[in-house]
Amino acid sequence: MSVKVPSQSGPLVDCYIGMGSNQNQPELQLNQAVDAIRQHPAMALQTVSSLYQTTPLGGLDQPLYMNAVAHIRTSLSPEALLDVLQAIENQQGRQRNGVRWSSRTLDLDILLYGKEVIRSQRLTIPHYALHERNFVVFPLLELNPECHIPGLGSLQEISETLTREGMTPL
Repeated sequence: MSVKVPSQSGPLVDCYIGMGSNQNQPELQLNQAVDAIRQHPAMALQTVSSLYQTTPLGGLDQPLYMNAVAHIRTSLSPEALLDVLQAIENQQGRQRNGVRWSSRTLDLDILLYGKEVIRSQRLTIPHYALHERNFVVFPLLELNPECHIPGLGSLQEISETLTREGMTPL
């Protein structure tokens, strides 16, 4: 299940991808997403955090989520990476219903793209709520304890403002 997008030549950039699912066997969904990333010719999977079961955002009545963070290196531009990640989501049955924080088979978010700060119509990098979401901060901290979030500071310091409430390591 590989999504092919022409690679763009350029230097490899370290990126972190937030992954979440709460439908259709969430652990399987995340594993399939990792496989699709691993198989893509313009992405080199470095490592994946532990899996965490987490409570949903927004107070909607829905199943618990499974979350993780992947570290990749890519030659894709931020927009091309977004296109690839959305194609992987679509291949795995992602339905965009317009309801914020609703259930989904797969959600892949670009958390960090090197040290870039990007504010465009399609992308906000670092991810706009990265520093508020324990299910992103703690897995990212597991992968890169020295991580610095452009415009926000040390990930270690950010993690000290959050709790692990609603997170169960698997």
